[in-house]
Amino acid sequence: MTRIAIGQFYPTDSPVHRLDPRVKLLAVIAFVTVLLFVTRFLGLGLAALFLAAIIRLSRVPARFLFRGLRMILFILIFASVINLFLTPGETILFSFGFIRLTAEGLYRAGLMTVRLVLLVIGSSLLTLTTSPIKLTDGIESLLRPFPLPAHDIAIMMTIALRMIPTLAEETDKIIKAQKARGADFETGSLPKRVKQFLAVLIPLFVSSFKRADELATAMEARCYRGGEGRTKMKPLKMKRADVLALAVTLLFCAGLIFLRFL
Repeated sequence: MTRIAIGQFYPTDSPVHRLDPRVKLLAVIAFVTVLLFVTRFLGLGLAALFLAAIIRLSRVPARFLFRGLRMILFILIFASVINLFLTPGETILFSFGFIRLTAEGLYRAGLMTVRLVLLVIGSSLLTLTTSPIKLTDGIESLLRPFPLPAHDIAIMMTIALRMIPTLAEETDKIIKAQKARGADFETGSLPKRVKQFLAVLIPLFVSSFKRADELATAMEARCYRGGEGRTKMKPLKMKRADVLALAVTLLFCAGLIFLRFL
């Protein structure tokens, strides 16, 4: 459970937990979108400080968030290597055959790594501070003005997010069980190791379909028939703190965009 942060909820009482889920959704969308346009370390540094302040307010342990980065460690390394050696530039730091390391490539690799870390931590913070029920209500409320099945989309997205840590834990159990039976996932050629992982994928698919069937049965047993005609015991209401939090986030994002063009 400590290996992945996206999809988990960390229950505690904090100003961030008490915010309206629609505010947190809009804030995360704005934050993630702006990060894609930041091209300087100064902007990423300001974004990191802003994110650190929110983490402090949320009372979510920082080590819990950083442990979730282990799951994307391969993506971070791959993106860094690609940008490091395939970015053209004039200042060559190292050259061996067709491999060239330039100052521009080093700069871009560092920029990409920091950006991905901030994206993952910011996205993880949304699910860590918002319960699945509130997240569903927030997504449904934001999609309601559009001609879409808002409730169905919201419930599917919430279930998918909630299943990420569950499937990760299930995969870990299957791998340990297969290793106890003599399976070797760490030695041999790449095709052999891929073939060995079939012993993990097949039980994982079977377990996933079984969980989906059990969830559907449980929802039907509780008379769930979709969003039509459903009422809410606690309807969402925007408060002064919600408006203030959204305004601060949007102003900060606007400042990062302005900084990009300076």
